[in-house]
Amino acid sequence: MMHRLDAIGDRELREILLFARAQPLPVTADEVAAARRIHRNVARGRLERLAEAGFLVRSFERRTGRRGPGAGRPAKTYRVAPELSGIEFPERRYEQLIDLLVGTLPERGRSERLHETGVGFGRELAREARLRPAKSFRAALERVCTALGRLGFQASVAEVTGQRAVITTPTCPLRPLVRARPRLAGLDRGMWIALVAQALTGGRLDQLACETRDCQGDHADCRVLLTLGVRDA
Repeated sequence: MMHRLDAIGDRELREILLFARAQPLPVTADEVAAARRIHRNVARGRLERLAEAGFLVRSFERRTGRRGPGAGRPAKTYRVAPELSGIEFPERRYEQLIDLLVGTLPERGRSERLHETGVGFGRELAREARLRPAKSFRAALERVCTALGRLGFQASVAEVTGQRAVITTPTCPLRPLVRARPRLAGLDRGMWIALVAQALTGGRLDQLACETRDCQGDHADCRVLLTLGVRDA
């Protein structure tokens, strides 16, 4: 079985992983072959190695939408696996360091400071990804997901109903930190609010509320619940 560090250290595997993380849906060997201009068998072999390393999860699905006799064989797909911890050698233990720093903050006002720091981090991500604002809520969310994909994090818009939306992400930028230190979840919520505010024309932080769910699960994607027009508590 391929080790995660070996996979990340291989330039060709790393480029395919970044391609997969930039897509809203699971990828196939044919899609990777076309995008990377390589033979389908080569693409499949590299996807399999990434799956062995735990970066991708194999599955089968019919892309045509047809069912029953004549629908054809389902395609083998590879979806991005939930990223539960950072990849480091040697282990830096940044989660412990950040938790210790947060512990020095006064209890009163600590949640506000976490939120503000998360907002600052979200703005930095938006700047690095060259995030540009859109006029509609849905378009803004799509741009956030595309921008995160450029940075190597997969996210997709799962649902938009009026002023409420759900983004799902197996590789939320702060998931390893929040999973290791759940009390730092305010950083994560602040980050998402800042990203969406930056992506929405005229967007303000006090227009948005955010909840995050399933971040502690071993096999589930994080669910980011966003509401436009309500101040985050």
